[in-house]
Amino acid sequence: MAYRGDFLIGTFLRFLPVLTTVLLWTAVYVGKTDGDTIAGFDLHQMIAYLLLIHISRMFSSMPGLAGGIARDIRDGSLKKYLVQPLDMIGYLLAYRVAHKTAYIVTSALPYALLFFLAREHFGSWGGWQAMPAYALSLLFAFLIGFFFEAMIGLAGFWLLEVTSIIWIITTLNYFISGQMFPLDVLREHYPVVHAILGWLPFKYIAYFPAMVFLGKISGPQLLRELLIETAWVVMLILLTRWLYSAGLRRYSAFGG
Repeated sequence: MAYRGDFLIGTFLRFLPVLTTVLLWTAVYVGKTDGDTIAGFDLHQMIAYLLLIHISRMFSSMPGLAGGIARDIRDGSLKKYLVQPLDMIGYLLAYRVAHKTAYIVTSALPYALLFFLAREHFGSWGGWQAMPAYALSLLFAFLIGFFFEAMIGLAGFWLLEVTSIIWIITTLNYFISGQMFPLDVLREHYPVVHAILGWLPFKYIAYFPAMVFLGKISGPQLLRELLIETAWVVMLILLTRWLYSAGLRRYSAFGG
């Protein structure tokens, strides 16, 4: 029961940041009248967005992936993939699919309860016609999250320690992927930054799926964004494969 209890408690504790974020944005909207918006979001839409971010993160977050790859390279454990032979990238991808499947199934009930209690904030959304695109965006978010983290870990072929790099990128990613607030907030005061982030893959990790669900991205714009996201997925897969091949050419491991 120890592992099961730890998993259950950890799942519920993950909702605490949701509560603090909701309280923060509720305070931001204090003094505004009904209908007032920030970057096109009223209070209900902002809370709905912040709740949906956690669904996006459920698919795109890859805790321990980059650090695990770098550690295998550093201590020589990588050779277990080479002598079997077993493709490391393919194995880790299959492992993450299994892990995500188990996590989503076990945490479905707490999330269903959370969204039921917060149903008043979902008065406006994209409708059922947006759900296929939403599901596709979550799948792509998983792939982008996986291959981006794998690329960071593969830097271990050239760097002895990547922990600091992982921490910096993770912290930066929290901001530029729209997990802290919708990227639309930057449009008015930082249009150049907003435009740059619009072409990078990070927004597809969290911001884009939530916007699709809320119906704020639809029609031709939705098709265009999905095509760009597909291009990023293909590019990250190819870059990951190239880095792995290049790293193996300079890799050496000794001992049993």
